[in-house]
Amino acid sequence: MGKAEKKLCQLYKYDREFYLKTTNEPAYFASEFVKTELNPEVVSWLNFHSIKYTSEISSLLGSLGVDNLVVEDVYADKQRPKIEEYDGYIFFSIRSALPPTKPGGDLTQEQISFVLGDTYVISLQQKKSDHFTEVRQRIEMPKGQIRIKGADFLLYRMLEAVVDNYYEVLDDITSKTEKMEAIVLKNTHAQTLQFIENEKRRLADLRRIALPMRDISSQIEKSNNPLFDPVNKAYFLDLKDHCLGVLDEIDTTKQILEGMTNLYYAVQGQRMNEIMKVLTVISAIFIPLTFMAGIYGMNFDNIPELHSRYGYFVLLGAMLVIAVILVFYFRRKGWLT
Repeated sequence: MGKAEKKLCQLYKYDREFYLKTTNEPAYFASEFVKTELNPEVVSWLNFHSIKYTSEISSLLGSLGVDNLVVEDVYADKQRPKIEEYDGYIFFSIRSALPPTKPGGDLTQEQISFVLGDTYVISLQQKKSDHFTEVRQRIEMPKGQIRIKGADFLLYRMLEAVVDNYYEVLDDITSKTEKMEAIVLKNTHAQTLQFIENEKRRLADLRRIALPMRDISSQIEKSNNPLFDPVNKAYFLDLKDHCLGVLDEIDTTKQILEGMTNLYYAVQGQRMNEIMKVLTVISAIFIPLTFMAGIYGMNFDNIPELHSRYGYFVLLGAMLVIAVILVFYFRRKGWLT
């Protein structure tokens, strides 16, 4: 593994006056974060872009006094989003969501764990992906109040960034749905119905992700833990409102997709009716012609017209007249338009 690949950890230290960014290997922070990097006078944010370095992460969390059960939760692949308060720190586990990387694919999901201390936040991502670009920009520029406030406000900004990703997924589904609405009226291919069902499945996945985030935000907003500054409670209330907005938009988009499903079957039924109408009209035209042909196709010797010199042409003419009359009648009724 190359040196550039190993440096999967970023440490930001900042206060009102300065910020310092350090990128290094997990082994370095496992041994030095508590000893030399952690400073109670500033806010420290250490982010892991991968949790495959189990020994280094376990050593780091152990040096911070994190319970072994929490360490196990970090590595639990299907861990349900939750918040747990301990003496001196709080553990969070949430799931992120991004639009699928390929058409028709599932949502890009990963578990992100947080450990919030008095002056630090540890964030652990399952894989290398960047959900926190805006948070980094706010620290570096500086922008907003992030450099003024404490670690709990930093956590709020990170959770807000994850919720913004939920909106990104919704925007992706909504834009595809708007384009598909016009297509449904033009064709009823099976791929159209498959698209609708795929998007409904993604909405269900996003709802399962966003619902616990709402509960976590509500729990933080009601918490009396000293790690949360009471002044910042309003931000977590706003975060809960964002989650409720996501859930409302999910329900709205789901209703639109269900309406598209009904529209799909209605258009399909209408087109089937049109086909059956055409076939019925054609059958109605040919029924009397078939009847006449059947009579004169019988093998009886005493049919008077069989020996007529012009009988064949008279019968064809009569059949043509009947067909023309029926076509004219059906057009008057509007059945051929």
